[in-house]
Amino acid sequence: MSQSPVKPAAHPDGLSMLDKRKIEAEILKEVYETLKASHGEAVARQTVSESVRRSAIEQARTFAASVPGGTSLKSFQDIQHLWTKGGSLEIEVKEQTDTSFTFNVTRCQYAETYKAMGLGEIGALLSCNRDGAFCEGYDPKLKLERSQTIMGGANHCDFKYSYEK
Repeated sequence: MSQSPVKPAAHPDGLSMLDKRKIEAEILKEVYETLKASHGEAVARQTVSESVRRSAIEQARTFAASVPGGTSLKSFQDIQHLWTKGGSLEIEVKEQTDTSFTFNVTRCQYAETYKAMGLGEIGALLSCNRDGAFCEGYDPKLKLERSQTIMGGANHCDFKYSYEK
């Protein structure tokens, strides 16, 4: 009798999302630098961007599979604490309903961490790039609009999530 494969946890207990992203970035930094040296910056950026996007979709699918009763905007809101834990993101919620979740990020330790690691030039690929892709994997009815990010030089990020009923 064979055992079914163990499904990885959506997020390891005790590990902040910021710490998880830092570990991933340490690995991706070397991949990026290696590809940049061998294939040029454009290929390196595209490879990291696509790899992070695919990773975000897969991680979101794992989160979605663990939601009792199925995903919703409420279930998405309920896991936001993973990204804000320990002040990793400081947010100002503008609207929170069954179909809309709008907030501004006024401080982003993800951006600060990537810059401190010497990864400022690809910080948006490592972090901001994940947000819309996460929606794809979590629930196709979840959509993100954002016009600016701290990583891109703005004084805040403007997140506007909507949920199609």
